[in-house]
Amino acid sequence: MPTARTSETVGRYDKQPTVPLPADARVLTGPAAWTAAAELATERAAGRAPLLVVDAYPGADLPRIKDAVAEALPDWAVVDVEDAAALPVELIDARIADNLTDDRVFGVLSHAGVDAFYDAERLDKLAVEADGADHPVVLVGWGADLVARRTGAPYALVLADMARWEIQLRQREGAPNWRAGNPGEDRLRKYKRGFFVEWRAADRHKRTMFDRVDFVLDANAVGAAHGDPRPAGMVTGDAFRAAIANAAQRPFRVVPFFDPGVWGGQWMKEKLDLDPSQPNYAWCFDCVPEENSLLLADADGRIVEIPSLDLIFTQPKALLGERTYARFGAEFPIRFDFLDTMGGGNLSLQVHPLTDYIQQTFGMHYTQDESYYMLDAGDDAVVYLGTKDGVDKEAMLADLRAAETGERPFEAEKYVNAFPAKKHDHFLIPAGTIHSSGANSMVLEISATPFIFTFKLWDWGRVGLDGIPRPVHLDHGERNLAWERDGAWTGEHLVNRVETLSSGDGVTEERTGLHELEFIEVRRHWFTDEVRHDTEGTVNVLNLVEGDEVEVASPTGAFAPYTVHYAETFIVPAAVGPYVIRRTARSQSGTFGTVKASVRGTSVGNG
Repeated sequence: MPTARTSETVGRYDKQPTVPLPADARVLTGPAAWTAAAELATERAAGRAPLLVVDAYPGADLPRIKDAVAEALPDWAVVDVEDAAALPVELIDARIADNLTDDRVFGVLSHAGVDAFYDAERLDKLAVEADGADHPVVLVGWGADLVARRTGAPYALVLADMARWEIQLRQREGAPNWRAGNPGEDRLRKYKRGFFVEWRAADRHKRTMFDRVDFVLDANAVGAAHGDPRPAGMVTGDAFRAAIANAAQRPFRVVPFFDPGVWGGQWMKEKLDLDPSQPNYAWCFDCVPEENSLLLADADGRIVEIPSLDLIFTQPKALLGERTYARFGAEFPIRFDFLDTMGGGNLSLQVHPLTDYIQQTFGMHYTQDESYYMLDAGDDAVVYLGTKDGVDKEAMLADLRAAETGERPFEAEKYVNAFPAKKHDHFLIPAGTIHSSGANSMVLEISATPFIFTFKLWDWGRVGLDGIPRPVHLDHGERNLAWERDGAWTGEHLVNRVETLSSGDGVTEERTGLHELEFIEVRRHWFTDEVRHDTEGTVNVLNLVEGDEVEVASPTGAFAPYTVHYAETFIVPAAVGPYVIRRTARSQSGTFGTVKASVRGTSVGNG
């Protein structure tokens, strides 16, 4: 490993990365957008009463969308499909009760479609009325396309799409789940209803529309949380499809989002140029495509924000690679996120479910294996990992239960190993391993992507930012703890398993994990000028962990050089093939380092 390191340039981290729209595409806003959609509907009607359909993702601000349509198209009748045909919320609640369970956090993944939330006879009635109308009609709401398809008539289709993160922000500010009337409910329960039920059905539904959609509306900007002043833009379906097809052929970044927490630190505020008035930042989802967004930008700088999930759903083979797609389906299996405890507190002591358990209990087909890569660390930083040698299992569980009831604090270091941590260390955490990052650490978490399946065992006696005790799941945790992963085993198998693969010409390549039970392979490259890579037919996820600035280039000129700054996570789609990472003309650093994650066993020629 090179020993010379230069300090990173502060303030370059790009919080609003964009993906270009085609050169001739323009983002439409205001009445002009709705007029364009209405003109297309009229053209297709060919003498019939025109029909315009606005199918909105659940969580979209439907009243504001309807108001905008009515203002722009005063001669069109606006029909709210949800009000006219949705089932009563009491019946919906009964249908999804088994998926929601009584737990505050965990449910069971639903396989329902959007039609499960509607009265079929009322949908049929709406279709007959729309088909027989003698005036222009706009159908608005989640599932509006269900009605339009029943008519057999031609129509123009608008998808009002939005990202899960924006939905969560709105729910924190009092927005309910879809027609649920639960504005004051615990935000974890709101998230659970979305994650296990609503978003599953909504994603299945919108995947049926991607090839047909005529316009995409940025519903993130309609009634955006925190008063976002950005106008709600709309692009044509052709421009939307072309932009995401192009993104699957070149490096790109999703839009990161940052969130405070009870254990949050100060490192990201300083290094990533965040709002200094905030008390802390605990998380950054720097690459979680299921929740992050993509910003599609036209030549004039106007933006349409879409879920990055849309890229996964529409370009899975080009993005993931054929073998990774065959293994995981249209899901992005690798997650990079930041956990900042610099000047903060310990993360919760936790464990992730074993694969069989997550499948049988929650309906998720793979689990959250992960690792902690230390972007930075204080002198006293530690990672809690694995039980101590000879631990008394029953005594430990008894003490955890006593801590859960508030009887006495849990003495973590009595039962759990605390390994010293320094910058660029890598700690591997296969599912079933008890773990936590201690205070004064800046962690790049490299993991699989099942999101919320973390069983907290002890949270150091804290409550959440909402004043409610953070949930602890000892029953789940007990069933998944791998007690055999004690100090000796953990130290040998999970701490800094660095293997030098090659060194020369200013480049050192190392394998840093993950553990053999995990499906993610991580390689680290140190270099002074440039290093050559090849996706080998599977998606690569990388982070610049050392150095100020590099660019990703194509040896054949297949895409324009793409600039990456310190600590930025970027995705190189499988379709890219060979690529080069090199210093830029502005780079001041002497040494650069990247970590690269990919799915094991899916590379071309990997047997």
